[in-house]
Order: sequence, then structure tokens, then C-alpha cells
Amino acid sequence: MEHAIYFVTLVGTALVVAAAFSSLIAFRFGAPLLLLFLCIGLATGVDGLGIEFDNARLAYFAGSLALAIILFDSGFGTPLNALKQAAGPALSLATIGVILTTGIFAVAASYFLKLSWLESSLLGAAVASTDAAAVFFLLRAGEIHLRERVRSTLEVESGTNDPIAIFLTITLVEIIAAHANPEANVLAANLFLGFLANMGLGAVIGVLGGFGIVRLVERLNLDHGLLPIFVLTLSLMVFAAAGAIGGSGFLAVYLAGLIAGNSDIRAVTILRRFQDGMSWLAQIIMFLILGLFATPSQFPAILVPAVLLGLFLIFVARPLAVWLCLIPFRLPRPEVAFVSWVGLRGAVSILLAITPLLGGLEHGRLIFNAAFIIVLVSLVVQGWTVGPLARRLGLIVPARLGPLDKVELELPGSAHH
Repeated sequence: MEHAIYFVTLVGTALVVAAAFSSLIAFRFGAPLLLLFLCIGLATGVDGLGIEFDNARLAYFAGSLALAIILFDSGFGTPLNALKQAAGPALSLATIGVILTTGIFAVAASYFLKLSWLESSLLGAAVASTDAAAVFFLLRAGEIHLRERVRSTLEVESGTNDPIAIFLTITLVEIIAAHANPEANVLAANLFLGFLANMGLGAVIGVLGGFGIVRLVERLNLDHGLLPIFVLTLSLMVFAAAGAIGGSGFLAVYLAGLIAGNSDIRAVTILRRFQDGMSWLAQIIMFLILGLFATPSQFPAILVPAVLLGLFLIFVARPLAVWLCLIPFRLPRPEVAFVSWVGLRGAVSILLAITPLLGGLEHGRLIFNAAFIIVLVSLVVQGWTVGPLARRLGLIVPARLGPLDKVELELPGSAHH
């Protein structure tokens, strides 16, 4: 028993260290970091070094907590001026865009994989949202300084579209698991009402939780070493409270981070540094677990149709959905083209593809494998081309000097013990 504890700890820490070293390679060559994390997980899994991990519930639980931490950090780091500047286009993409992408993709999925309409829509919902971690890293690693409106649109969209995709995926899993075959108008009405309730409750809890976090931080004179842990715990409490009453915990935790990060909260520099580190750790753990959970030996059976679906998502579904969503905002064609291309899929899509397995669906494993391959196609095809495309479209601007990094000093006699 004692040796097992040491062995599991050794393997787990070795994987995290390997992922951390891989980030150096990604920064050096501009490779999609998520792709490297997934490959490390695949290489150490059942078809690699032989580590067997097939606990879908544990994978989904760990991935959900990691995603909550990432979304809180994303909200905390989103300035309100960026949200105001890109609110219209970004929120249109994060809501209507996700629904359109799901529907367009479902048509192709039903043809290539011979799935039912509901199952095809389920796969479409799983891969409909863009991955914030992948988008942010590629822009930073490639030192791509985009026009402010384009950057803000991509950041806000990728930070807010996950709750909608999660709601659609879980709802469709429940409908299929119940062997229901509702009419189209009934299904649309149920989805709409459920969506309003889920997002509404999530938004209310998120706003109240965000103001509550700020007030508690200001009222409680906690030590600077304890304060970041306290804030992180409160953010997870907001996430859990929203989910417990039927709301979107992911929307709630993002809004809580947005409110806390844009308030005059105490020790903001310390909080940002801690959350940045926790966000990195959460990404590494989530990506490694999802890579370990996959079984590459099952991929060849659906490799060709899944790759074709990945290309369809990149070249047809995403661009068409983006174009339709951005028509009212009359953005220049180069900006629309770039937003269409930077729609990388990532860990959230793979995480959502676990839900059919949790629901015991007949084609659950097929849907998971297809989503995993689609994510790999997205990262390989789009991951290495973001920088060159931005330069070709003329969207690069000179780098600006960022805000000064404030350092908080404790004067003698001011430390709290």
C-alpha cells in the first residue's frame, strides 16, 4: 500500500514535469501546447507505457473542477473595456454561434458517422465551443499583437461560450438516455426554456458571488499567503452553488471572476500571480487526464470520417456560423476571416464528449473517440497557422507597453501573524 502511494505520486509528478518542459518547446516553436499535453497523456496511457485509466466519472469530475479554475482566472483577467468593446460580436458568437455550429455540424456528422439526428447534434454540441486556453496560448507564444477589437472578440468569445455548449451537451445526453424522441418544435421549446433557466440562475449566482468575494476580501484581514487560497475556494463555492440549484456553474464562476478582477480588490497582484499558476496547473492536469483516458487503438475504425468531420468544422461549419453571427456588426472581411479561423477546439470538447459515456449511451465511446480526433485535427491544422494568417490579413499591430507590474511591500510592523 505504501509503495503504491509513492509510485502514483512519482508517476503523477513526472507527467506534470514533462508537461511543464513541453511548454518550453511550444514557446520555442509556436506549437499548440494543448497538443503536446494530450500527446504526453496518450503516450503514457494504455496503448503507450501501459497506464490504464478508464474511470469516466473521475475524469469528468477532475476536468470540471479544472475548467472552473480556468474560467475564474479567464474572467479575472478580462478587462471591462475589452468586454464593452467586443460584447456584441463575442456574445453573439458565444450563443447563436454555438447553436449554429452545432446544427451545421450535425448534418455532416449524421452522414459520415451514420448517427441519429440527436446523437449527431450531441457530437456537434461537444465540439461547438472554442478553447480559451489554446487561443490565449497561441496568441502569447507567437507574440501575435492583434488589433484590439479582434483580440477582445476572441478572448471574450472563448471565455463565455463554454456554458452554452455544456448546457446543450448535457441536455441532449439526458434526452437520448431517456429514449425520448420529441418533435422538433417541442425539443426547441424545451431547450430554450431550459437554457434561460440554466443561464439565468448561473448569472445571478455569479454576480452575487463575485460581489461577495470582493466584500469578504475587503472585510477580512487575511494574511497574504492565505488570501489567494481563500479566493480560489470561494470561486469553487460559487461554481458548486450555481450547479446545485440547476444553474450554470461555469457561467457563474466566469462572471464571479469578471466582477472580482475588475473591482478594486485588495492584493490584486498576488491574486493574479497565484491564479495564473493555478490555471496552468489545472490545464496540465485536465489535458493529461483526458489524454490518459483516450484509447488510440480504437481510433483507426473511425479515423477517416472523424478527420473529414474535423475539416468540415474548420472550413465550413465554423466560418458559416461566424459569418452569419457577425453580419449585423459589419466587421471588415479580414477580421471576420481571422475570427473564423481561430476557432480552436480543445479540452472542453473532449471533456464534454465524456458525458455520453456517463449517460450510458450506446454510441458513447464512438462519440468520444470522434471528438478526440476532431480536436487533434483542429490543433494540427489551425494551431500552426494562426500567426502567418494574422500577418497575411494585416491584423498585426506594433506591440504596446503593458501596464506596470505593481509590487506590494510590507513595511515593518505591518505584517499580520
